[in-house]
Formats: sequence, structure tokens, C-alpha cells
Amino acid sequence: MTSPSLQERFARQAALTPDETAVVLASGELTYRELDERANRLAHRLLDLGVRPEEPVAVLMERSAELVVAILAVVKAGACYLPLHSAYPPERIQRIVDLGGGTVLLTDHAMRGRGLPAVEHTVVVDTDAATSRAPAHDPGRPGHPLALAYLMFTSGSTGEPKGVAVTHRDALALALDSCWDGGAHERVLMVAPYAFGMSTYELWVPLLRGGRLVLAPEGQPTAPVLRKAVEAHGITVVHLTAGLFRVIAEEDPGALSGLREVMTGGDRIPPAAVGRVLAANPGLVVRAMYGSTETTLFATQSEMRDGYEPGDSVPVGRPLDGMRAHVLDERLRPVPSGETGELYMAGAGVARGYLARPALTAERFVPDPFGPAGTRMYRTGDLVRHTPEGLIDFIGRSDSQVKIRGFRVEPGEAEAVLARHPDVAQIAVVAEEAARTGERRLAAYAVLRPSARSEDPAGTVDSLRAHARRSLPDFLVPSRFTVLDALPLTVNGKLDRRALTAPAAAEDGSAGAAAPAVRSGLEVLRTLYADVLGVESVGPDDDFFELGGNSLLAIRLISRVQAELGAELAVPVVFDESTPAALAAHLDREASPAGAPSASTSP
Repeated sequence: MTSPSLQERFARQAALTPDETAVVLASGELTYRELDERANRLAHRLLDLGVRPEEPVAVLMERSAELVVAILAVVKAGACYLPLHSAYPPERIQRIVDLGGGTVLLTDHAMRGRGLPAVEHTVVVDTDAATSRAPAHDPGRPGHPLALAYLMFTSGSTGEPKGVAVTHRDALALALDSCWDGGAHERVLMVAPYAFGMSTYELWVPLLRGGRLVLAPEGQPTAPVLRKAVEAHGITVVHLTAGLFRVIAEEDPGALSGLREVMTGGDRIPPAAVGRVLAANPGLVVRAMYGSTETTLFATQSEMRDGYEPGDSVPVGRPLDGMRAHVLDERLRPVPSGETGELYMAGAGVARGYLARPALTAERFVPDPFGPAGTRMYRTGDLVRHTPEGLIDFIGRSDSQVKIRGFRVEPGEAEAVLARHPDVAQIAVVAEEAARTGERRLAAYAVLRPSARSEDPAGTVDSLRAHARRSLPDFLVPSRFTVLDALPLTVNGKLDRRALTAPAAAEDGSAGAAAPAVRSGLEVLRTLYADVLGVESVGPDDDFFELGGNSLLAIRLISRVQAELGAELAVPVVFDESTPAALAAHLDREASPAGAPSASTSP
């Protein structure tokens, strides 16, 4: 009989394979029996605290075995988990907790020193004595397919994050889809932040199928990290955002050797990158994935194998087993094959809606005229067409929503936050694409109040950036800030967004000329910074991230540094030593006695 809930499906799997390894981490392993018993104890602790059915339980932890225990325990208690990203500003974390409305926070010892949101009960999972004394048997909370499994907050156009309510039925439909059959998804590397939709795949597909969940180190994975994980743990599959997939494909596609499958998506997938990865790894499957939090992560997929010939685009494929795709015009009529329409997704993966946002829910989750009475479909806002082969091909957006580093972003949220700065009279935030690197980023254009205009534009930009960072996650903080006398308008008096992005195109167009001969390791770094960022030049004390850098570009920089200077770096080092001069000093300190090149001396 089909299990109606995540906890019941897991209990069935744990009974079938109690002594098989379920979770792998640097310090050891957990079997299915051990994971089950630890989650049962924590579930009893939650029930003792009065957690009710469907009540959100916030989770703020490092990537660890305790994290997996915590999430499983929440669903075993009949509640729904509310994952929080530790990199979010405290103000945003607190706001998400307040919007969720739960009374319990699960955290760990490592997070206690970073500041925790205010809730009625905080349980430090890895040191909680009451949990260790709780019973190890299953609490036996009944599951229902339409009960909430988790709440996940995404960017909102009004400046307020919105919580997507996902049910057990939705998550089970994804985890049990037939596209994971065949053995390629036996050992899954968990690399995504658990506060984002990808964790639904990374957690539940292996754990509900008797597979093995391998926890990657904290932070964005680099090519060396991926290579070591595959070799050490026999990883069979990994999911990389389209941006990271492109970086790995260009810098070191051989890092994916040994995998059976690589999944990618979240943005446009470069066909040339797919070709490079397949050419470097014969027998590998690259699977393009498409979906959103509102469709429980994945809604469509397509496979690419040996013999793939890159075209103009990578289609996002066909619907998963329980999903239905409709390409419709503005009157909800199907459009002919080859013509552009808006994509609507229906089926088991369509979420319940947005928490406490009935108007927005009604706008995006609409009645399905093609399905049984009472069913709904999700209006994606994506413009697509059907190819002659019947695949869905992504064309663009019908609104301002964009993808930044794989994250779905509403520029309006950044605008709303920046508009609250006391010096801002008008603000516009737009997405732009660097011509050389292809990286998409946000750019902010501000008109200041007369009383705030000064001779210190750099100080004004610093103030705006600091204001944004206090409330917004990193991927929503604009990479560029420009102060204008007035925002450009069209002849109809509306904001001319095309005119705003023109300076970026000119800036990128001026970059990319051949670098002059370098004389020192510091100058090598300055040249690499400029090349990776797509700017004409970089000074010794220019900050990588204030020039538009991000974690994906940091990975590209690390690869170039290794190729040019023979030095290995981790992503956090680039965040901590973010100027060429600081990074050069770090490389000098770390230079090996065997004669690794110094960054401050001639190569």
C-alpha cells in the first residue's frame, strides 16, 4: 500500500534496511536504524513541548547528521519543518520565523554563537539532555497526504518573503518518481543549502529509496571538493545549479568523472557546457531539470547522453510522472506546437499555496480546466514552446522575476528594502547580464533626496549596500549601485529599464582585452580578478564582491588561481581575503617550503 506521509514511507524503508548506511559525513556514518531511533527521540521531545499537527518548527543548523535527524523528527511529530538559511541577515531570519508562526526552534551548538531568532522554545539538538532521555520508539503520529510537510520561504515582490506550503503528497510524488529508478541515484551528495528547494530531492530521494545521503562540507562546492567526494564515497549523482555547472564545465569538467549522472537547472543551461561535460566523461548522463518551490522543486526533466550535439538551447523536457504541463495563451487556451505561451503545471507536485496569502495564492494557483473538478494548476510565469519532438523549450519570463545564481529572485523585493533608506528618493533594481561571463546580477540605480546629495558618492554607495545587507540574503543584494540625478523614462512616462542596463553593457564590452605581461604574483591576481569579473582593471585594494563578485565567480577565480599560481584555495578564503592584496598576502603565508610560487614575487 502506498505510504500517505514521509514519516511512514521512511519507517517502511528503515524496517527493510535497518543496518544499511543512511547518512555519511566526515566523522562517520548513521545506519537507517540509528537515524530512525535518533529522530524518534527528538520527535518525542517536540511532542512534549506541545508541537501540534502542521505547526511549523524552525530549523537553523549546520549541514550535519543532526540536521537530517531534526528534519525527520519534525515530520515524525506530525509538524512541518521551516528551514532557515544561516547566511541570511538576522532581521530576515526573524521575519521568516514570525511569519511562520511556530514556537520551537531546532538548532545546534555551532549556531548558538551566531545569534538565534526569538521563539518560545529553543532545542540545541546535539547537546539536549531531554532528547537523549526520550523514548526511541516511533511516536506513531498518523500521516495524511494533504498535511503540510514543510514551509519554504522565497523572494517576494513586495519586500516580504512568501512561504510556500508543500504537502506530504507533493514531496512523495517527487521522491518516488520513476526518473530516479535504475540505480544512478543510490548515493546522493547533499551540496545545496537545506533552506532551498533542492533539499527536497537531496534528502528524500535517497532516504525513501534505501540509498545513501552523503553530506558535503559547508559552503559552495568547488571542482576539487566534488572530485574528492566522488572518489571517497562513490557518489553516483550530484545536482549543480546551471551557473555552477557552467563553471565546472569550463574550468574542470573532469571533476565529474566517476558520477553516473549530473543534474542541473534553475536557469538557462548553456548547450556548450553540456557538450564539454559529456565529451570529458563518456557514459555520463546530464539531466536538465525545471521547476520551482511551488511545484515541489522539479516538474519536468530531459536527459542528454553520449552523441549529444549542442543546439541553440537546452529544452527543459517533459513532465515528471505525476505532473501535467499546459502551454496556454492569455485566455487559457492551448497554443499550437512551436508557438510561445505561458507554462502552467498541474498534478501531484503543485503546492497547497502561500502561507497566509490568499490573494497571491488565488493569483498563482488557479483552477485547472483540463483536470478533475477541484484541481488546480500553478501559473509559472515562464514563456515556453513545444519543440517538434514534444519537449518544452524555455523562452523567457512574462514578468520581472529572474534567476540569480540559481535562486528565484524578485527585483521588487530589493527595491522595497532600498526604498526604506532615508536618503533614497527613487530606486530601481534591474537584472543585467555580463556580456563576457554570462553571469546574471542585480544592479541598483538610486536618485537621492536633495538633502542627501554630497561630494562623496562612494560613501553613499557603501551606505546603500550596508542597508541592503542588513535585510536581504546575499543573492538579493545588488552587485552594482549607481547614483543618478533622475531615472530614465519612456515617452509614456514609465521607467525605461532598457536605458538603465545600457551602462553595464558598455562596461562589459570594454573588458576582455588581452592582459599585459604580468610582473608579479599580485599583478597576476589583479589580472585574474578583472578577467573573472569582466571589468577593465582591478586595483590592489578593490573588493571582489563590491565589484560584482559572488560565490560562483569565486569558484571560477579559485580555478584560475590554481592554474596560474599553483595554489589551492577554498571559497571562504576569497570571502575573507577579498582584495588582490589581501589574497596575495594569504598565498604568501600559505606558500609551501617546496617552492610554490609566492603571490608577491615574480613568477
